[in-house]
Amino acid sequence: MPNLASAPGTDSDDRFARFRLIGWWDQQRLARANVLLIGAGALGNEVLKNLALLGVGNVVVADRDTVENSNLSRSVLFRAEDCGQPKAEVAARRAREIYPGMRIQPLHVNVVYDLGLGVYRWADVVLGGLDNREARVAINRGAARAGKIWIDGAIERLDGVARVFDPACGPCYECTMNDTDWKMLQARRSCALLSRDEMEDGKVPTVSTTASVVAGIQCQEAVKLIHGLDTLSGRGFVFEGTRHESYVVAYTRKEDCPAHEPDHPVEVLPAGVRETRVGDLLERVRGALGSEAVIETNNDLLAALYCPACREEEPLLSSLSGVDERRARCTRCGQHRAPKLYHTIDGQEPFLDSTLGQIGIPPWDVLAGRCGLRQTFFEFAGDRNAVLGPLADGAADRQNLQQAETC
Repeated sequence: MPNLASAPGTDSDDRFARFRLIGWWDQQRLARANVLLIGAGALGNEVLKNLALLGVGNVVVADRDTVENSNLSRSVLFRAEDCGQPKAEVAARRAREIYPGMRIQPLHVNVVYDLGLGVYRWADVVLGGLDNREARVAINRGAARAGKIWIDGAIERLDGVARVFDPACGPCYECTMNDTDWKMLQARRSCALLSRDEMEDGKVPTVSTTASVVAGIQCQEAVKLIHGLDTLSGRGFVFEGTRHESYVVAYTRKEDCPAHEPDHPVEVLPAGVRETRVGDLLERVRGALGSEAVIETNNDLLAALYCPACREEEPLLSSLSGVDERRARCTRCGQHRAPKLYHTIDGQEPFLDSTLGQIGIPPWDVLAGRCGLRQTFFEFAGDRNAVLGPLADGAADRQNLQQAETC
């Protein structure tokens, strides 16, 4: 397909003709772009709608929630008949209705524990539309480890903010957190085995109008980033909806912040996590780093549940997202059981014959091997096709793209 970015007299039947009137615009860059959108609620709906209208070609949208009736007043892509269905799947379906040329893969996952780092490495830009610190910290660390810029959005009442974080050369999200933020995050993490309703004190009050404003800025920053233009890197656009005032703030990089180092070096393995034995990976790590090396997981994993009252322990290999409040209760006395967690594997574990998938490692993840200060990383690319679905083939279907542009 010819590049018409500089042709002011493009055919009026061309879907993107008005965009091409912008001198620097390159529609093919947007068609080739890989975008990871995390969150498909009010902000995510607006972001995804904009990406479809802009003609972005490849999108992964991840969210763990299902559509509720209260979402319908704030989410342009949801309908009453969608209640109970996964948000990511519904949003993806409606985005394709807006732009049939978009290739999009919905992931119905807990993005804190069950979104592998491989998809971050695939993305050209990461967009966040979630409403809690724990998720933002997870996105921030995933983007930093993949060496990617991410664009955060947050809304509350009539106010909102859009921020661009580039951990490689500027402040990241964790650099903006204060002691109170970390204490609140720790309190939330201490309830990791409780159900969502018991974890949350309440819903964040939001309106669709503010979501439109903030998502618009997020997508505009993404367009500039994809085109290689200057962005709000290290800064945030603050919108105060009550008085309709807006301004830009600059953030400061904390030199002692741990969330700035990308994974390096990364060895891409052809196997997936469901095919790789824990013991085999440990042998590979030790072959690269030495006999004292260990595997480091990206999140705490669950080894067992222990009841202090009954003094009984149930082995249970899982990510923390796999255990809800009901499962965490003792089957004998009904009391909450304490989780036994781990995040390193040193060869003493009883599950070395289990696969990485069986102990709770998400598909297409990247795991670290460490010996002292030396590290190496392993990407489990055997899961790539399953995670990306229709996006796995790097060659886009140009015929479908052309038809979508002229419809």
